[in-house]
Amino acid sequence: MDLVVTVTLIAGLFILLGAGVWIGLALLGVAWMAMEVFSPRSAGDAMALTIWGTTSSWTLTALPLFVWMGEILFRTRLSEDMFRGLAPWLERVPGRLLHTNIIGCTIFAAVSGSSAATCATIGKMTLPELKNRGYPEEITVGTLAGAGTLGLLIPPSIIMIVYGISANVSIAQLFIAGVLPGLLLALMFSGYIVIWALFNRGKIPIIAEHTTLLQKIHASRYLIPVVLLIALVLGSIYTGLATATEAAAFGVVGALAISGAQGSLNWQTFRDSLLGGTRLYCMIALILAGAAFLTLAMGYLGLPRRLAEWIGGLGLSKFALLAALAVFYIILGCFLDGISMVVLTMGVVLPTVQKAGIDLLWFGIFIVLVVEMAQITPPVGFNLFVLQGMTRREITWIARQAFPMFLLMIAATVIVYVFPDLVGYLPQHMRTG
Repeated sequence: MDLVVTVTLIAGLFILLGAGVWIGLALLGVAWMAMEVFSPRSAGDAMALTIWGTTSSWTLTALPLFVWMGEILFRTRLSEDMFRGLAPWLERVPGRLLHTNIIGCTIFAAVSGSSAATCATIGKMTLPELKNRGYPEEITVGTLAGAGTLGLLIPPSIIMIVYGISANVSIAQLFIAGVLPGLLLALMFSGYIVIWALFNRGKIPIIAEHTTLLQKIHASRYLIPVVLLIALVLGSIYTGLATATEAAAFGVVGALAISGAQGSLNWQTFRDSLLGGTRLYCMIALILAGAAFLTLAMGYLGLPRRLAEWIGGLGLSKFALLAALAVFYIILGCFLDGISMVVLTMGVVLPTVQKAGIDLLWFGIFIVLVVEMAQITPPVGFNLFVLQGMTRREITWIARQAFPMFLLMIAATVIVYVFPDLVGYLPQHMRTG
């Protein structure tokens, strides 16, 4: 019976998704069918209560604010200023300006929260600049595809907020836990560029004129706005002065201040950023509501409990379980975006993970790392779509260039498993509001 119900629900979901129905509505439809056919409880009452309870959560307030902050910054000169401030310091590093992709994405990730926004914002400026200076397009596009995923791991992160709500884990703790793994992955990306550059010296353009130390320091003034914004948003969380929601509000005010100071804030950009943020949030909120109702329906049917018992009965070690989940999410990432992956699966996966004794805070970072891989796997890789629009290249070509970054993400996941303190150290030693 359980197998019949499970197959029926999965088939119904894929039929709706294949028909082009919005993900949120598809989830609601399948959940309603499950409640109506397989459960004695009224589907209508359960749907109304679940949707209201999910969308009216105070914790969820941080999500639209961070989305809006990213939309505001997307319409400023922030990325251009970052390039001007970083470029002089990279002249003597193997790979030179290729590192602007990594450093730029790392910095912008700390004020964005979205992988696609990070990739698009940095790529919009670095791709033409690096192409004009003679850097190979293959390594430029590949490293940008990988570095753009840092928008998910380095806080503030939209997907961390979604996971925190789904798993009932502190969002501020998740933000703090993502810092060291995010910096580790950024260093691994830069390390790859160094190694590639040492083996391909002839492909790196020669610098005609080096800047002096004074010129480098002078150019660093362009980094002041983004550094101040990062300090405002993340500093308020790490010091315990603000919750994630309050820090998001600070971020919006700071982003508006930067936009106003740069002269890019007018009624049109304000309106566009607000509408862009609203559209994205409404999409995410609908998916979250649908996923919450589907989780409730599965709970009434007892599917998560039985699945957890079945997996527990297999006697898998923690490593084997996590390896199986990683493969599962990588395959799922070929067809769904990261947020949908998280909200679709948490109702089933979390009981299994808890029964295996895996810390949910650590598991949140593990999930983000695996979802990062999905951003650069075809056919549904958001960063691949972004870069395809910028370069007019085939998605398969972009995916091939990003494959080394994919392997580095796998290596980072293994490192985080072997050294779990990379996730737990900062949350244990820092106060959060």
